[in-house]
Amino acid sequence: MSNMAVRKALIGKCRGEYEVVHDAPIPDLQPDQMLCKTKAVALNPADAKTIDNSPSPGIGGYDFSGTVVRVGSSVTRFKPGDEVFGFVHGLNADNRDSGAFTDHVIATAELCCKMPASMTSNQACTMALALGTVGYAMFKQLGLAMPGSEGGERPEYALVAGGNTSSGRMAIQLLRLSGIKPIVTCSINANAVMNDLGAFQTFDYRSSTCGREIKNLTRNTLVHALDCVTSVDTMAMCFEAIGAKGGKYVGLEAPPTQVKYIRRDITVDWVQALSLFGKPVKLEGVYGRPASPLDRQFAAYLYQEAEKWTEQGLIRGPDFQLGQDGLEGIRDGIDHVRKGQVQGYKLVYPIA
Repeated sequence: MSNMAVRKALIGKCRGEYEVVHDAPIPDLQPDQMLCKTKAVALNPADAKTIDNSPSPGIGGYDFSGTVVRVGSSVTRFKPGDEVFGFVHGLNADNRDSGAFTDHVIATAELCCKMPASMTSNQACTMALALGTVGYAMFKQLGLAMPGSEGGERPEYALVAGGNTSSGRMAIQLLRLSGIKPIVTCSINANAVMNDLGAFQTFDYRSSTCGREIKNLTRNTLVHALDCVTSVDTMAMCFEAIGAKGGKYVGLEAPPTQVKYIRRDITVDWVQALSLFGKPVKLEGVYGRPASPLDRQFAAYLYQEAEKWTEQGLIRGPDFQLGQDGLEGIRDGIDHVRKGQVQGYKLVYPIA
Protein backbone atom coordinates (compact mmCIF):
# COMPACT_ATOMS: atom_id res chain seq x y z
CA MET A 1 0.00 0.00 0.00
CA SER A 2 1.06 3.59 -0.56
CA ASN A 3 1.58 6.01 2.31
CA MET A 4 -1.64 7.73 1.21
CA ALA A 5 -3.58 4.68 2.29
CA VAL A 6 -7.20 5.79 2.04
CA ARG A 7 -9.39 8.30 0.24
CA LYS A 8 -12.90 9.67 0.33
CA ALA A 9 -15.18 8.19 -2.32
CA LEU A 10 -18.77 7.72 -3.47
CA ILE A 11 -19.37 4.00 -3.93
CA GLY A 12 -22.25 1.78 -4.97
CA LYS A 13 -24.29 0.72 -1.94
CA CYS A 14 -27.20 -1.16 -3.53
CA ARG A 15 -29.46 -0.87 -6.56
CA GLY A 16 -30.16 2.82 -7.17
CA GLU A 17 -28.10 4.09 -4.24
CA TYR A 18 -24.60 5.44 -3.65
CA GLU A 19 -22.93 6.12 -0.30
CA VAL A 20 -19.97 8.27 0.79
CA VAL A 21 -17.09 6.46 2.49
CA HIS A 22 -13.92 7.91 4.00
CA ASP A 23 -11.73 4.82 3.93
CA ALA A 24 -11.66 3.64 0.31
CA PRO A 25 -8.21 2.10 -0.24
CA ILE A 26 -5.53 3.49 -2.52
CA PRO A 27 -3.70 0.40 -3.81
CA ASP A 28 -0.30 0.37 -5.44
CA LEU A 29 -0.46 1.53 -9.04
CA GLN A 30 -0.36 -0.86 -11.98
CA PRO A 31 2.34 0.04 -14.53
CA ASP A 32 -0.16 1.75 -16.87
CA GLN A 33 -1.95 3.76 -14.17
CA MET A 34 -1.55 7.09 -12.46
CA LEU A 35 -2.90 8.59 -9.25
CA CYS A 36 -4.54 12.00 -9.62
CA LYS A 37 -5.78 14.51 -7.05
CA THR A 38 -9.32 15.16 -8.26
CA LYS A 39 -10.35 18.71 -9.12
CA ALA A 40 -13.77 18.14 -10.70
CA VAL A 41 -16.08 15.41 -11.96
CA ALA A 42 -18.92 15.49 -14.49
CA LEU A 43 -22.11 13.44 -14.38
CA ASN A 44 -23.31 11.26 -17.25
CA PRO A 45 -26.48 9.26 -17.90
CA ALA A 46 -24.39 6.12 -17.29
CA ASP A 47 -23.96 7.15 -13.65
CA ALA A 48 -27.68 6.61 -13.10
CA LYS A 49 -28.15 3.67 -15.46
CA THR A 50 -25.30 1.64 -14.00
CA ILE A 51 -26.27 2.03 -10.34
CA ASP A 52 -29.91 1.32 -11.23
CA ASN A 53 -29.29 -1.74 -13.40
CA SER A 54 -25.81 -3.15 -12.67
CA PRO A 55 -24.80 -1.91 -9.20
CA SER A 56 -21.36 -2.69 -7.84
CA PRO A 57 -19.65 -1.75 -4.54
CA GLY A 58 -16.95 0.00 -6.55
CA ILE A 59 -16.32 3.73 -6.89
CA GLY A 60 -18.74 5.45 -9.27
CA GLY A 61 -18.12 7.99 -12.01
CA TYR A 62 -16.54 8.15 -15.48
CA ASP A 63 -15.37 11.74 -16.14
CA PHE A 64 -12.78 13.63 -14.08
CA SER A 65 -10.10 16.30 -14.14
CA GLY A 66 -7.23 16.61 -11.72
CA THR A 67 -3.51 16.86 -10.98
CA VAL A 68 -1.15 13.91 -11.41
CA VAL A 69 0.35 12.84 -8.08
CA ARG A 70 2.18 9.65 -9.06
CA VAL A 71 2.60 7.54 -12.21
CA GLY A 72 3.09 3.84 -12.84
CA SER A 73 6.34 2.40 -14.13
CA SER A 74 5.31 2.30 -17.81
CA VAL A 75 3.69 5.76 -18.00
CA THR A 76 5.75 8.19 -20.09
CA ARG A 77 3.23 10.79 -21.34
CA PHE A 78 2.55 12.23 -17.89
CA LYS A 79 4.48 13.27 -14.81
CA PRO A 80 3.55 14.47 -11.31
CA GLY A 81 2.13 17.98 -11.44
CA ASP A 82 0.49 17.64 -14.87
CA GLU A 83 -3.10 18.84 -15.10
CA VAL A 84 -5.17 16.17 -16.86
CA PHE A 85 -8.67 15.00 -17.68
CA GLY A 86 -9.71 11.43 -18.33
CA PHE A 87 -12.22 8.62 -18.67
CA VAL A 88 -12.28 5.92 -15.97
CA HIS A 89 -14.48 2.85 -15.45
CA GLY A 90 -16.99 3.68 -12.73
CA LEU A 91 -18.77 1.00 -10.68
CA ASN A 92 -16.37 -1.60 -12.04
CA ALA A 93 -17.26 -4.96 -10.50
CA ASP A 94 -13.83 -6.34 -11.47
CA ASN A 95 -11.84 -3.42 -10.08
CA ARG A 96 -13.56 -1.50 -7.31
CA ASP A 97 -10.68 0.97 -7.11
CA SER A 98 -11.42 2.62 -10.46
CA GLY A 99 -14.03 5.37 -10.77
CA ALA A 100 -14.11 9.17 -10.74
CA PHE A 101 -16.19 9.94 -7.65
CA THR A 102 -13.30 10.22 -5.21
CA ASP A 103 -10.78 12.81 -4.05
CA HIS A 104 -7.96 10.70 -5.58
CA VAL A 105 -8.62 8.97 -8.92
CA ILE A 106 -6.68 5.96 -10.17
CA ALA A 107 -6.71 6.44 -13.94
CA THR A 108 -5.51 4.47 -16.93
CA ALA A 109 -2.99 6.91 -18.39
CA GLU A 110 -3.71 6.07 -22.03
CA LEU A 111 -7.32 7.23 -21.62
CA CYS A 112 -6.30 10.67 -20.35
CA CYS A 113 -5.23 13.98 -21.90
CA LYS A 114 -3.17 16.87 -20.61
CA MET A 115 -5.38 19.86 -19.92
CA PRO A 116 -4.51 22.96 -21.96
CA ALA A 117 -3.75 26.13 -20.00
CA SER A 118 -6.74 27.83 -21.62
CA MET A 119 -9.18 25.34 -20.09
CA THR A 120 -10.49 25.17 -16.52
CA SER A 121 -10.76 21.92 -14.60
CA ASN A 122 -14.54 22.33 -14.57
CA GLN A 123 -14.60 22.50 -18.37
CA ALA A 124 -12.08 19.72 -18.86
CA CYS A 125 -13.90 17.13 -16.77
CA THR A 126 -16.84 17.13 -19.21
CA MET A 127 -14.91 15.81 -22.21
CA ALA A 128 -13.20 12.44 -21.90
CA LEU A 129 -16.14 10.01 -21.93
CA ALA A 130 -17.74 11.82 -24.87
CA LEU A 131 -14.41 11.74 -26.73
CA GLY A 132 -14.03 8.01 -26.23
CA THR A 133 -17.64 7.17 -27.01
CA VAL A 134 -17.94 9.30 -30.12
CA GLY A 135 -14.42 8.57 -31.36
CA TYR A 136 -15.04 4.83 -31.08
CA ALA A 137 -18.42 5.11 -32.80
CA MET A 138 -17.27 7.28 -35.69
CA PHE A 139 -13.73 6.18 -36.39
CA LYS A 140 -14.02 2.45 -35.66
CA GLN A 141 -17.65 1.39 -35.99
CA LEU A 142 -18.76 3.76 -38.75
CA GLY A 143 -15.31 3.60 -40.37
CA LEU A 144 -14.99 7.35 -40.86
CA ALA A 145 -11.61 9.01 -41.30
CA MET A 146 -10.03 10.41 -38.14
CA PRO A 147 -8.87 14.04 -38.42
CA GLY A 148 -5.44 14.18 -40.01
CA SER A 149 -5.40 10.51 -41.07
CA GLU A 150 -5.33 9.07 -44.56
CA GLY A 151 -7.31 5.90 -43.80
CA GLY A 152 -11.05 5.53 -43.36
CA GLU A 153 -14.02 6.87 -45.28
CA ARG A 154 -14.54 10.58 -45.86
CA PRO A 155 -18.06 11.01 -47.30
CA GLU A 156 -19.62 14.39 -47.99
CA TYR A 157 -22.17 14.04 -45.16
CA ALA A 158 -22.78 12.18 -41.91
CA LEU A 159 -25.89 12.36 -39.73
CA VAL A 160 -25.83 13.13 -36.00
CA ALA A 161 -29.18 12.47 -34.34
CA GLY A 162 -29.39 14.25 -30.98
CA GLY A 163 -26.87 16.98 -31.72
CA ASN A 164 -27.51 18.87 -28.49
CA THR A 165 -26.42 15.97 -26.27
CA SER A 166 -22.84 15.97 -24.97
CA SER A 167 -21.95 13.19 -27.39
CA GLY A 168 -23.74 14.94 -30.24
CA ARG A 169 -21.82 18.14 -29.69
CA MET A 170 -18.54 16.24 -29.70
CA ALA A 171 -19.54 14.37 -32.87
CA ILE A 172 -20.28 17.60 -34.75
CA GLN A 173 -16.84 18.98 -33.93
CA LEU A 174 -14.98 15.79 -34.84
CA LEU A 175 -16.83 15.45 -38.15
CA ARG A 176 -15.89 19.00 -39.08
CA LEU A 177 -12.25 18.29 -38.22
CA SER A 178 -12.40 15.28 -40.53
CA GLY A 179 -13.75 17.38 -43.39
CA ILE A 180 -17.23 15.82 -43.26
CA LYS A 181 -20.41 17.93 -43.22
CA PRO A 182 -22.47 17.19 -40.09
CA ILE A 183 -26.22 16.92 -40.69
CA VAL A 184 -27.77 17.44 -37.24
CA THR A 185 -31.15 16.84 -35.64
CA CYS A 186 -32.02 18.87 -32.54
CA SER A 187 -34.71 21.14 -31.15
CA ILE A 188 -35.07 24.45 -32.96
CA ASN A 189 -33.92 26.22 -29.78
CA ALA A 190 -30.48 24.61 -30.19
CA ASN A 191 -29.92 25.60 -33.83
CA ALA A 192 -27.58 28.51 -33.06
CA VAL A 193 -25.38 26.38 -30.79
CA MET A 194 -25.25 23.56 -33.35
CA ASN A 195 -24.25 25.97 -36.11
CA ASP A 196 -21.55 27.47 -33.90
CA LEU A 197 -20.09 24.00 -33.34
CA GLY A 198 -19.98 23.35 -37.09
CA ALA A 199 -23.30 21.82 -38.15
CA PHE A 200 -23.79 22.03 -41.91
CA GLN A 201 -27.58 21.88 -41.62
CA THR A 202 -29.96 21.37 -38.69
CA PHE A 203 -33.38 19.71 -38.70
CA ASP A 204 -36.14 19.75 -36.10
CA TYR A 205 -36.22 16.27 -34.59
CA ARG A 206 -39.90 16.70 -33.74
CA SER A 207 -40.88 17.05 -37.40
CA SER A 208 -42.54 13.99 -38.95
CA THR A 209 -40.73 14.79 -42.22
CA CYS A 210 -37.26 15.08 -40.66
CA GLY A 211 -35.86 11.88 -42.20
CA ARG A 212 -37.31 12.64 -45.62
CA GLU A 213 -35.90 16.17 -45.59
CA ILE A 214 -32.42 14.86 -44.76
CA LYS A 215 -32.69 12.30 -47.56
CA ASN A 216 -33.57 15.09 -49.98
CA LEU A 217 -30.70 17.32 -48.82
CA THR A 218 -28.19 14.49 -49.19
CA ARG A 219 -29.62 13.48 -52.58
CA ASN A 220 -30.50 9.99 -51.34
CA THR A 221 -26.80 9.21 -50.78
CA LEU A 222 -26.40 9.34 -46.97
CA VAL A 223 -24.48 6.32 -45.65
CA HIS A 224 -23.38 7.09 -42.07
CA ALA A 225 -25.64 7.82 -39.08
CA LEU A 226 -24.69 8.27 -35.42
CA ASP A 227 -27.71 8.19 -33.09
CA CYS A 228 -26.89 9.89 -29.78
CA VAL A 229 -30.44 9.31 -28.48
CA THR A 230 -31.16 5.75 -29.70
CA SER A 231 -34.92 5.68 -29.29
CA VAL A 232 -37.45 4.01 -31.57
CA ASP A 233 -38.22 7.41 -33.11
CA THR A 234 -34.62 8.50 -33.70
CA MET A 235 -33.62 5.14 -35.13
CA ALA A 236 -36.59 5.18 -37.51
CA MET A 237 -35.66 8.70 -38.60
CA CYS A 238 -32.06 7.65 -39.27
CA PHE A 239 -33.25 4.66 -41.28
CA GLU A 240 -35.48 6.92 -43.37
CA ALA A 241 -32.65 9.40 -43.95
CA ILE A 242 -30.08 6.81 -45.09
CA GLY A 243 -29.92 6.56 -48.87
CA ALA A 244 -31.16 3.94 -51.28
CA LYS A 245 -27.86 2.03 -51.34
CA GLY A 246 -27.98 1.37 -47.60
CA GLY A 247 -25.49 2.34 -44.97
CA LYS A 248 -24.24 2.13 -41.40
CA TYR A 249 -26.09 3.05 -38.21
CA VAL A 250 -24.46 3.27 -34.76
CA GLY A 251 -26.38 4.06 -31.57
CA LEU A 252 -25.14 4.92 -28.11
CA GLU A 253 -27.43 2.28 -26.59
CA ALA A 254 -28.51 -1.20 -27.63
CA PRO A 255 -30.80 -0.46 -30.62
CA PRO A 256 -34.57 -0.98 -30.40
CA THR A 257 -35.57 -4.27 -32.03
CA GLN A 258 -38.77 -2.67 -33.35
CA VAL A 259 -36.73 -0.87 -36.01
CA LYS A 260 -33.50 -2.84 -36.30
CA TYR A 261 -34.66 -5.24 -39.02
CA ILE A 262 -36.81 -2.90 -41.12
CA ARG A 263 -33.94 -2.30 -43.56
CA ARG A 264 -31.58 -5.19 -44.17
CA ASP A 265 -29.30 -2.93 -46.22
CA ILE A 266 -28.27 -1.00 -43.10
CA THR A 267 -25.58 -2.38 -40.79
CA VAL A 268 -26.58 -1.76 -37.17
CA ASP A 269 -24.17 -1.47 -34.25
CA TRP A 270 -23.92 0.33 -30.92
CA VAL A 271 -21.19 1.68 -28.65
CA GLN A 272 -19.84 0.00 -25.54
CA ALA A 273 -17.20 2.55 -24.61
CA LEU A 274 -15.91 0.45 -21.70
CA SER A 275 -14.30 -1.82 -24.30
CA LEU A 276 -11.69 0.93 -24.78
CA PHE A 277 -9.93 -0.18 -21.59
CA GLY A 278 -8.99 -3.43 -23.36
CA LYS A 279 -10.37 -5.65 -20.60
CA PRO A 280 -13.50 -7.82 -20.45
CA VAL A 281 -16.66 -5.83 -19.80
CA LYS A 282 -18.46 -8.05 -17.33
CA LEU A 283 -22.00 -6.75 -17.60
CA GLU A 284 -25.12 -8.80 -18.22
CA GLY A 285 -26.60 -9.58 -21.62
CA VAL A 286 -25.72 -7.48 -24.65
CA TYR A 287 -23.74 -5.04 -22.49
CA GLY A 288 -20.90 -7.49 -21.87
CA ARG A 289 -17.82 -7.61 -24.10
CA PRO A 290 -14.72 -9.80 -24.36
CA ALA A 291 -11.35 -8.15 -23.88
CA SER A 292 -10.19 -6.26 -26.98
CA PRO A 293 -6.50 -5.26 -27.10
CA LEU A 294 -7.23 -3.57 -30.45
CA ASP A 295 -9.79 -1.30 -28.81
CA ARG A 296 -7.20 -0.35 -26.20
CA GLN A 297 -4.68 0.47 -28.94
CA PHE A 298 -7.29 2.60 -30.66
CA ALA A 299 -8.07 4.42 -27.40
CA ALA A 300 -4.39 5.21 -26.78
CA TYR A 301 -4.09 6.77 -30.23
CA LEU A 302 -7.42 8.62 -29.98
CA TYR A 303 -6.61 10.32 -26.68
CA GLN A 304 -3.13 11.32 -27.85
CA GLU A 305 -4.69 12.97 -30.90
CA ALA A 306 -7.47 14.54 -28.82
CA GLU A 307 -4.85 16.14 -26.60
CA LYS A 308 -3.58 18.02 -29.67
CA TRP A 309 -7.10 19.05 -30.71
CA THR A 310 -7.88 20.47 -27.28
CA GLU A 311 -4.52 22.24 -27.07
CA GLN A 312 -5.23 23.89 -30.44
CA GLY A 313 -8.74 24.88 -29.38
CA LEU A 314 -10.33 22.75 -32.10
CA ILE A 315 -12.74 20.94 -29.78
CA ARG A 316 -14.44 21.96 -26.58
CA GLY A 317 -16.72 20.40 -24.02
CA PRO A 318 -20.44 20.99 -23.57
CA ASP A 319 -22.07 23.68 -21.48
CA PHE A 320 -22.12 22.84 -17.79
CA GLN A 321 -23.63 23.93 -14.50
CA LEU A 322 -21.89 23.59 -11.15
CA GLY A 323 -23.35 21.35 -8.50
CA GLN A 324 -22.92 21.93 -4.78
CA ASP A 325 -21.43 20.02 -1.85
CA GLY A 326 -18.77 17.98 -3.67
CA LEU A 327 -19.00 14.21 -3.39
CA GLU A 328 -21.98 14.44 -1.03
CA GLY A 329 -23.95 16.48 -3.56
CA ILE A 330 -23.42 14.07 -6.44
CA ARG A 331 -26.25 11.79 -5.30
CA ASP A 332 -28.81 14.57 -5.79
CA GLY A 333 -27.27 15.37 -9.15
CA ILE A 334 -27.56 11.77 -10.30
CA ASP A 335 -31.22 11.82 -9.30
CA HIS A 336 -31.74 14.87 -11.53
CA VAL A 337 -30.01 13.02 -14.39
CA ARG A 338 -32.15 9.94 -13.72
CA LYS A 339 -35.34 11.99 -13.96
CA GLY A 340 -34.31 13.63 -17.24
CA GLN A 341 -33.95 17.05 -15.63
CA VAL A 342 -30.46 17.71 -17.04
CA GLN A 343 -30.76 18.65 -20.72
CA GLY A 344 -28.35 20.56 -22.96
CA TYR A 345 -25.59 20.75 -20.33
CA LYS A 346 -23.60 18.63 -17.88
CA LEU A 347 -23.63 18.79 -14.12
CA VAL A 348 -20.11 19.35 -12.79
CA TYR A 349 -19.01 18.95 -9.17
CA PRO A 350 -15.77 20.57 -7.98
CA ILE A 351 -13.98 18.28 -5.52
CA ALA A 352 -12.11 20.03 -2.72
